[in-house]
Amino acid sequence: MVLRIPMGVSSFRRLREDGLTYVDKSLLIQQIIDDSSVVLLLPRPRRFGKTLNLSMLRCFFERSAEPLWPLFAGLAIEKTGESYRAHFQRYPTLALTFKDIKKDSWEGCLSAMSVLLADLYGEHRYLLEGLPEDEAASFKAILRGQANQAQCEVVLKTLSRHLHRHHGERVVILLDEYDTPLHNAYLKGYYEEAVSFFRNLLSGGLKDNDHLYKGVLTGILRVAKDSIFTGLNNLDVQTLLSPRYASYFGFTEPEVEDLLRQAGHLDRQPLVQRWYNGYLFGGQVIYNPWSVLEYLKRDEVQPAPYWGDTSGNELVRELLITQGLGLSPEMEALMRGESIERPINEHVVLRDLGENPESIWSFLLFTGYLKALSHRREDRVLYATLAIPNEEVLSIYETLFRDWMRRALGGDRRREELLQALLRGDAVACQRYMQHWLESSASFWDTAALKPPERFYHGFVLGLLVGLGSRYEVLSNRESGYGRCDVLVVPRQPGPPGVVLELKGVDEGETPEQALLAALSQIEARDYEQVLRDRGAAPIHKLAFAFEQKRIFAKQG
Repeated sequence: MVLRIPMGVSSFRRLREDGLTYVDKSLLIQQIIDDSSVVLLLPRPRRFGKTLNLSMLRCFFERSAEPLWPLFAGLAIEKTGESYRAHFQRYPTLALTFKDIKKDSWEGCLSAMSVLLADLYGEHRYLLEGLPEDEAASFKAILRGQANQAQCEVVLKTLSRHLHRHHGERVVILLDEYDTPLHNAYLKGYYEEAVSFFRNLLSGGLKDNDHLYKGVLTGILRVAKDSIFTGLNNLDVQTLLSPRYASYFGFTEPEVEDLLRQAGHLDRQPLVQRWYNGYLFGGQVIYNPWSVLEYLKRDEVQPAPYWGDTSGNELVRELLITQGLGLSPEMEALMRGESIERPINEHVVLRDLGENPESIWSFLLFTGYLKALSHRREDRVLYATLAIPNEEVLSIYETLFRDWMRRALGGDRRREELLQALLRGDAVACQRYMQHWLESSASFWDTAALKPPERFYHGFVLGLLVGLGSRYEVLSNRESGYGRCDVLVVPRQPGPPGVVLELKGVDEGETPEQALLAALSQIEARDYEQVLRDRGAAPIHKLAFAFEQKRIFAKQG
């Protein structure tokens, strides 16, 4: 069977009418109907099928004179019986996607929302005929894009009332990418204004709304109730740690196996597993659907990081690099293929990420940049064992840190020159390049408060990890000889040179030269070279670095 891969098609109707390949997720409809919850929030990483699923729900639930049942022919929902068929095309439906609300200012954001809401009202223009004069005036103001902020904030509540009154059926509200405007607002500096607006908009439509049959929201994060979902006590959140709805976003193992069989590439399953598998949603193994489909469409033997090539990395880059939250021992461990256990907060507060660096692990988990191997609760705290999901995500991290290192040093040539200077034990060149690196990054290192500047240190180690990873193993704070060395650059095969690095802060009353000599003495006294000798490194270079506020000093032993 020839696959017709629907890349970039998020319309369920178009996908089905054009005969494109569809992985059947239609039993999501049955589960939502059976669910006693009125309002569901289903946060998942980007490109995991959220928009397509909401489009399917709209085709099923939305009241329409146009018969759409043929779209569901042959799908699992068709076999569930008349009790579910009774809900087909029964409900007036409000469907909105906020994915394009990405503006540089709050004024721009509100203007874009006015246009979006005007289009929504335009779909239900027929309601005007039966409205009292005052309600009609407000309706027309929204249609013309002339409504004020207060009128926009009650749109979902007001329009659902009009629809229920007109049709005699409660309303379905489908909101896609509800948190995209909040991510952008955080980056652009108008987060508080955006939170206030969307809190009122969503609460009006979803909280204690007697005109509502079902509300389904998708997004990337579960934004904390104290910011946007204040008082929304009927909200049922099913995160990627929850078993319910686990298989409806992303591809399961059998689904990927079936796609590979249809494509005639079942022999590539181990390769696809290594690159795009690794996510665990509610304990179930899930593949990245975007990347699997892109891989099959391109029909190239070697996989690539297709998910990383799509938009959406801006906030991750801002947090990991610009704010330095990812420059830590934990990130070093993850990049080496190890796992870490951290407390996880399912209520992400974007504005608190900078003040609470521990929140970065929750953010990376729920955005798909980490996976939870397991999780447990202890004293009401949720702990998760975290790891990088697969080769694709590892390559995204490598690209982020490599690009940052390249920009900080002034280009790929200088980046490579630093690495080569390190491998030949050239302390003078290392000092020059690292000084440039520190100065170009000084705005976010906050070096004055750190002795030595730990963020720079861990950033340096991460830079080495991605710069030398294929040729060398970079070990940080590992036992060697009679102690723990700050950094060991160990060749993966016997023969190439190895490097021992010890980093010191210059203490009060101490000169940089004294700090450097103390570091070199420590290397000798504790025999940090042992691991390198055992691995057959030759020669072995001993380097000391001393930090004094925003100055770096280097010396070769």
